[in-house]
Amino acid sequence: MSVVCQENLVLAIYPFSRGFAFVLYEGPESPFDWGVKEIREKHRNDKTLAAIKELIDRYCPVVIVIEDTGDRVNRRSSRIKKLYRMLTHLATTEHIDLHRFSNAEVKHYFAAVGAVTKYQIAEAIGRQIPAFNHRLPRVRKPWMSADPRQSLFDAAALGLVFYGTKGIPSPFDAE
Repeated sequence: MSVVCQENLVLAIYPFSRGFAFVLYEGPESPFDWGVKEIREKHRNDKTLAAIKELIDRYCPVVIVIEDTGDRVNRRSSRIKKLYRMLTHLATTEHIDLHRFSNAEVKHYFAAVGAVTKYQIAEAIGRQIPAFNHRLPRVRKPWMSADPRQSLFDAAALGLVFYGTKGIPSPFDAE
């Protein structure tokens, strides 16, 4: 496996019930790598953490961005919350800055462009970052389970919120 250690890479991670999604940014308008990895074996947290560790070893990001599950309105499962704690520990041991953003912070950031639902946020990201546009999931009906591709946009949103809070101009500042 080759190692791509570049300056200022930001890794945004969004776990979901069947795996995790990630977006690796060089800047707010330039995702470097992205993907959705499904993990269906036993011990999902350990397998997920190992896969994320491989990403860290391969790309050497300086920042990891994850969801903040500390607020009381967060409805993530206990397994996902435990995975976030494991990611926090991993970032500490690897000496990588860790930033967390709640769902409310993500929605507030994208409200400026009129996107308040997860799907509207995904559409806004797809319009501004053409590489993601063809990956948009269908609109979710109440009886449908979440499309794993939505997690890619959730990870992308976390990364863009990170850049927005650091004062780095993003494609959403121009709208």
